[in-house]
Amino acid sequence: MANRHWLLPEAIEDVLPHDAARIEALRRSLLDEFSRHGYEFVIPPLLEYVESLLTGSVHDLDLRTFKLVDQLSGRSMGVRADITPQVARIDAHLLNRQGVARLCYCGSALHTLPAGFNATREPLQIGAELYGHAGLEADIEAMRLLATALGLCNIAASRFDLGHVAVFRALTKEAGLAPETEEELFGALQGKDVPTVRELVAGLAAPVRSALLELPELYGDRRVLDRAARVLPPLPQITAALSDLRRLADALADLPLSFDLSDLRGYHYHSGLAFAAYCAGSPGAVALGGRYDDFGRVYGRARAATGFSMDLRELARLSLDDEPRGAILAPWPEDDTLALRDGDSASRAVNTEVLRLRAEGERVVLALPGHGGAWREAGCDRVLVRSGNDWIIESLKED
Repeated sequence: MANRHWLLPEAIEDVLPHDAARIEALRRSLLDEFSRHGYEFVIPPLLEYVESLLTGSVHDLDLRTFKLVDQLSGRSMGVRADITPQVARIDAHLLNRQGVARLCYCGSALHTLPAGFNATREPLQIGAELYGHAGLEADIEAMRLLATALGLCNIAASRFDLGHVAVFRALTKEAGLAPETEEELFGALQGKDVPTVRELVAGLAAPVRSALLELPELYGDRRVLDRAARVLPPLPQITAALSDLRRLADALADLPLSFDLSDLRGYHYHSGLAFAAYCAGSPGAVALGGRYDDFGRVYGRARAATGFSMDLRELARLSLDDEPRGAILAPWPEDDTLALRDGDSASRAVNTEVLRLRAEGERVVLALPGHGGAWREAGCDRVLVRSGNDWIIESLKED
């Protein structure tokens, strides 16, 4: 039997130098941009006790979480499947600020199953969260920051989908649906399975029945909001949700917005606005976000909250940036043939030039002896050579 010790689990993969460099460049760029907007960086732990990690979370997050036994305490621990709840815990339980808190983060998460076809089980999650402001200004800021972040990645968003979970919640509450029926209806609407929706609402009274049947068709540009106002019952929660979506449409008119009142992604998690960003080349959303007010209540302190998250691996794959510039191959300093005529040592001469080039942002690789002909595979495309008392950079030529 062949040795297969090098094989990795399904949907788990190494990131090789070229892709790793792109991911790291995006990570630095995005976190720096978040910082310029006032978002402070936090690093939650990879592992937590299950009671803390999954407190207040939804059932699907529980199923996505790897669990193990802590050898020190004997208690059950989990490897985080989503960093956002951890950041909410930090805001509510550790920072305990009275005013607005802006936090950002970046780290690996781990899923028991991939989220979709060709998806990794180890996304590198990056995101920004704003706590302490219940007004739409916070949601506008979050979506603006998301658009800026995608721009830094050279990703052109084809559309930003907006929905509002209050619409569905208001209708199901008015209908008095049993929890299990509500879950079935939720699944049918997510799949836009109109026949199943019709079957589930058949026994409901008007106008809730007709309103639930209309939801799968309420998607498109902002004109959908006017249609929704005509066909949905004027319940206070629905009226307020449509008003919020209209205000967002006005404030973010320069973005490619669309609306979908049956998109209930994050229904168990979000408390109001939910949004997703899409772009060419990706089968699913490249970013997810929305409002999750009061999530911090499970950690002892309710807080208004909104934000978004993305997978850096996917962003790097979709990014349209140019190929990274290669490195400069510099001679090994102890090469006696490099000594300058004025008696300066070879080591000092080479090191001075190498330090200057690195200070200018160049990658410089020292040519360890005995490896001629193999430097291009190490990423070198230029070479530093002496010409008299001067240093020049030439194109690297290798057989």
